[in-house]
Parts: sequence; C-alpha cells; structure tokens
Amino acid sequence: MSQENKDSKWEGKSTAQLKNIKAEQIWPLFEDFCTIHKWLPTLDAEKCHQVEGVYGEPGLVRHVVLAEQSSSLLPSNITDSAPTKWANEKLLSIDPTQRSFSYEITENNLGFSCYFANIKVIDVNDGCKIEWTFISDPVDGMRLEDLRGYVESILKTVADGMGNYLSLMAKENKDSKHN
Repeated sequence: MSQENKDSKWEGKSTAQLKNIKAEQIWPLFEDFCTIHKWLPTLDAEKCHQVEGVYGEPGLVRHVVLAEQSSSLLPSNITDSAPTKWANEKLLSIDPTQRSFSYEITENNLGFSCYFANIKVIDVNDGCKIEWTFISDPVDGMRLEDLRGYVESILKTVADGMGNYLSLMAKENKDSKHN
C-alpha cells in the first residue's frame, strides 16, 4: 500500500429507501442499539449483547459476532482463519429528534484500526430514507469499493428486515381489529 493510501481516510455513504413507512416508525428499531442482530441475519443472535454503558445513552457498547455461515459475504481480507469474527461498537451520540446516531468500532478482529459511522433516518415524500455514512482508515487486504459494497449490502438487509417487520405488524394490527 502506498504512503498516500495509508495516510488517507476512506469515506462512504449508502442509502436505502422504504416506501409507505415513516421515519418515526423505523427510528425506534435503530434507536435500540443492542438489537441490530434482529435485522441482520449475518450476526449470531445468541452472541450479540450489551457490554457496558447505559441503554440509549452515549458510551453504550455492543458486542456483535458474525454468524459462521456469513463469512462468504465478507470482503476477502476478513475471511482469514480466525474462527469467530467480532467487533465491539460504541455509541458516540444519539439524537432522537434528528433520528440519528453515530458509533465507532473500538475493538475487533475484522481488520479495522479506525471506523466511525453515522446513521440517519429521514422522512421523504412516500416513506423514509436511511443514510449510513462512514469514515475509516484503510484496511489491509481490502479496497474502498469492497467496504462500500459491504456497508451497502448491510444497510439493504437491515432496511428490508425492518420494513418487512413493520409491514407484518401493521397487517397483524389490521387483522386483529377486524376479528
């Protein structure tokens, strides 16, 4: 890797749009920082948990563990021989009014030395939009395009999962009112 690449930061932004679902419906699912495994099947739900801090407040740390079968979805540098891939992620800020939060990866065996992300849920005309921006030091064995693609696929999976869940809840509420 050239010195120029080592000194530069990687940045990216991904967005996902959900039709007929408002930001105020999606936000509580994101606000629950320690339940990301509910929306991301590549995480091992039995091993993801709160490590420290107060729920809903900056300083909260979640431990996330990738499910073993998810390794084929990872960029090639992350699929080395380490048996379990994990990260501790610390909530840096949370703003329910703006429906946004930021976090950083503090410890991991995924190859990140520095990674910060911001998630924001925004109302748009026919639903809502989720924006995920990140800044990271370059990761050995990975290209910026790989990381951008990975973040995009995670966001799509999370948005689809949350959207499907909310649609199902709305349908169940509608059905229960008719019974």
